[in-house]
Amino acid sequence: MSSNSNKFLLAAALLCAIAALAHAGCIVFGGDWYRFFGAGEQMAQMAEQGLWHPTIVTSGIVLILSIWALYALSGAGAIRRLPLMRLALVLITGIFLLRGVSFVSLMPMFPENSLTFWLVSSAICLLIGGLFAVGTFQQWSKLSSRNV
Repeated sequence: MSSNSNKFLLAAALLCAIAALAHAGCIVFGGDWYRFFGAGEQMAQMAEQGLWHPTIVTSGIVLILSIWALYALSGAGAIRRLPLMRLALVLITGIFLLRGVSFVSLMPMFPENSLTFWLVSSAICLLIGGLFAVGTFQQWSKLSSRNV
């Protein structure tokens, strides 16, 4: 990693990796972790019953967050360039920011999740999305296909 790596995208990568590890912890440690992180009692109980639904859903989230961490590292210049860099970083930024601001409309779909869960997770998404946005903006000219 060079000293001129983009610090905003490095921070975004770190936070994505931490979020991925927290989700992986839910799979490994079960219901109590699902409850602690606010996934809802139904997910916690399904995990305790050994049902596959929580594991599949949470594994998908772990995979997505891990890929997004890799894109942030790549965009920062810390690892080799990944394909469709500009598009990926813009989409990741948009998804995080949209998730951060749309929690009010999402809340009715997940009534088990507490208001605390929605406020904290939305703030985290806004923070990560902001880091992706600033880092992507700063790196934009370096992310063109000519600057591989």
